[in-house]
Amino acid sequence: MRHFALAFLLIWGFLPGVAVSEPYPAPEDLYVNDLAEVISPEAEGRLRGELERLKAETGIEMTVLTLASRAEFDASSSVEDFATRLFNGWGIGDADRNDGILALVLTDDREMRLELGSGYNQGFDPLAQDLVNRYFKPAFIEGDYSAGIEKGTLETITRIARRHAENLQPEALQDTGRKISSGRLMFVAFAAAIGFIAFRRRIDDIWLRFRNCPQCGRRGLHRHRQPPKATSTDGTGISITECRNCDYHDEREYRVSRGSRSGSSRGAFGGGRSSGGGASGRW
Repeated sequence: MRHFALAFLLIWGFLPGVAVSEPYPAPEDLYVNDLAEVISPEAEGRLRGELERLKAETGIEMTVLTLASRAEFDASSSVEDFATRLFNGWGIGDADRNDGILALVLTDDREMRLELGSGYNQGFDPLAQDLVNRYFKPAFIEGDYSAGIEKGTLETITRIARRHAENLQPEALQDTGRKISSGRLMFVAFAAAIGFIAFRRRIDDIWLRFRNCPQCGRRGLHRHRQPPKATSTDGTGISITECRNCDYHDEREYRVSRGSRSGSSRGAFGGGRSSGGGASGRW
């Protein structure tokens, strides 16, 4: 049992230190949030138009977010974990269909994530990886983030979002021979990772019960969250950690803001969630 506990700690990277807060940027727009300022105004306008059309015609919400680095928000997590938490914090996609898509690009970190809502079957994950490798990354390697984001997003709309909206299966990739075998192996590993991530929040809460209270030193911590008030302008909620054995009480802010700026993108995301499906890229 002791060995299992030690392995658990190593896997989660001393999880209790990072499980209390969930930092991520607040959205300013439903469709394009270019916080790294790498998308040209012309490309941003075209992207917003296509994403607005996608939502109007299919109901699917896809949003693009660029950041210089995730270290400003959560340096300890992986890009996969960060994207999933951000996706769920924003609530991208319809709450019943869970069909949202997030294209996250981190320019200084030189990594990206194409995160899919939990409504997409796992067959879309290899396709998402193909899109990352063939349409996003080549332009990023050349330093042309604007072109890569526009090209990759348009391909994602056509080959993932619209196929899903029409209840079509993911298109078959053209790889053969050894590439297919390798791809299957990656798919199995990725599917296992998805299942692990899907239960992360529950494991976080269970793990908290075994932590020693910083005040009395006994086990019995528990956490609950107060959601943002309806009148909140920045979407800040309160995460409360308390001890069942003493009067220890710790409050920390967490942000689930879904704000918007003026223009045609007013509104909020639909409350969708992701279980960690999608694909990543580094260059």
